[in-house]
Amino acid sequence: MIRFGWMRPALAVAALFACAAPAFADDTGVAAIHEQRREGGRTCFVDHYHYGSSAGQSSKKAALAVGIKSWADFTDFEYGSDWAHWGRASSKSVKCSQAGPGGSWSCDISARPCR
Repeated sequence: MIRFGWMRPALAVAALFACAAPAFADDTGVAAIHEQRREGGRTCFVDHYHYGSSAGQSSKKAALAVGIKSWADFTDFEYGSDWAHWGRASSKSVKCSQAGPGGSWSCDISARPCR
């Protein structure tokens, strides 16, 4: 007779992970501390902004890309990747400048995260 007693702990662990799966979504749960509302099919923070910046870039395009990555990385860290998409963000502000003719570029950006 074959005994499968060793499977009980394995099944219990599998059941635990199956029940906990929603907790592994790309949302840390911290976003709930901010007031949110629906905007054009997205859920956005009402009045909480995140910021990103860049400096020392060879072009405006590169400075903007680094600034957006900075914004997305911190938003992802704090709220999860569900919130960290610049394309979904609302109330975007981008200010880029060049340090003199032929100098390096920098950008400061801000936006309200949305998912």
